[in-house]
Amino acid sequence: QVQLVESGGGLVQPGGSLRLSCAASGFTFSRYPMSWYRQAPGKERELVAGITNTGGNTNYADSVKGRFTISRDNLKNTVYLQINSLTPEDTAVYYCYARPLGVHYWGQGTQVTVSS
Repeated sequence: QVQLVESGGGLVQPGGSLRLSCAASGFTFSRYPMSWYRQAPGKERELVAGITNTGGNTNYADSVKGRFTISRDNLKNTVYLQINSLTPEDTAVYYCYARPLGVHYWGQGTQVTVSS
């Protein structure tokens, strides 16, 4: 049974940082790329960052380049998203995503709220 469990969200002031984590289980984590998405109130879910199975390549949405960093630890079956220089526009629910064997899986999401 595939599970993706996010953690690390919270309330942070503008300019602050958070580190999100996604613990994966139920599939061979090291074989598959992983992604982070986010969905702000009233907006569609959007891709934030992706990472290949080895971690050798990453990609980012233009809106987060230079501020967000995706990484993974294949020994811990965990993918991370370091988010820096947060602005209120980053307020959203952040989701972990994987597609092992062509099946789409999402975590339950973790709320990030940026407010003074």
